[in-house]
Amino acid sequence: MRKDENRLYKFRSLSEFHQKFGLPKPEHPLVSFIRMEEMEMPPEALPDHLVLDFYKIAYKDTVGKAKYGQSYYDFGEGGMVFTAPGQLFEKPKNSKTKGFLLLVHPDFLLSYSLAKKIKQFGFFSYDTHEALHLSEKEKETIFSVFKILDEELNSRIDDFSQDVIISQLELLLNYSSRFYKRQFLTHKAVSGPLIQQFDDLLTAYFSQEETLRKGIPSVQYLAEQLHVSASYLSDMLRSLTGLNTQQHIHSRIIEQAKGILSTSDLSVAEVAYQLGFEHPQSFSRLFKSKTHLTPLEFRQSFN
Repeated sequence: MRKDENRLYKFRSLSEFHQKFGLPKPEHPLVSFIRMEEMEMPPEALPDHLVLDFYKIAYKDTVGKAKYGQSYYDFGEGGMVFTAPGQLFEKPKNSKTKGFLLLVHPDFLLSYSLAKKIKQFGFFSYDTHEALHLSEKEKETIFSVFKILDEELNSRIDDFSQDVIISQLELLLNYSSRFYKRQFLTHKAVSGPLIQQFDDLLTAYFSQEETLRKGIPSVQYLAEQLHVSASYLSDMLRSLTGLNTQQHIHSRIIEQAKGILSTSDLSVAEVAYQLGFEHPQSFSRLFKSKTHLTPLEFRQSFN
């Protein structure tokens, strides 16, 4: 137990983070903009895993190759990684990484709509290998927002400072959403096979009657089988197919249900159990919400 504790370090404040990495005291206790080359603490002195009590948005010049599923794809140099409070991540691999860090404590967002909205940006739950890789023009856009944030934090703090910083942070997140969607669309060489693997996985799950043993497949289960994060899988599918992971699961359930209802005499309850539902009522509600017919009405209309 003690050995495991020594391999994990939790940063509870921005001031503690600055001190640990040999940086000057932050200009603001709840927001900090850092140039990575100014961080003096070598990775060897850090535990294997870190946890922050605040949001981290990082741009690194040396991200290397990104891994999607079982494949690697070279997107060139540089990428952005987003971490939400309480997430576990590995210590930096390189002591001289170049780039920028934006640290934002959740308390800074209180009383602003962004406090709730920021939780809707799925990329805060992506894995490190699912980084946002920017084109040169996209870098210019992101760097222009970073520049405003840096200048605002290093100028005189006044009554408008928090409003300006919040608006720039929201702008940064909206640009990141736009650029991630572009990445999904332009990297079809990677995303295409992953979608096919997803479809094959769903097909095998239902055809092998895994639902009888394991129930309805969860988003997390499918993501783990494909070696991507659940948020990344849903966002990628939504961008390329218009449906997220849960909606794809529901579509496959309805497809299977229609086949069983039209070719067998199984009761609605038996169909529900065969498809992994614990309660037939849940199956009937889902079926009607997707088809506007109850399972019995569908069977009657088919016959």
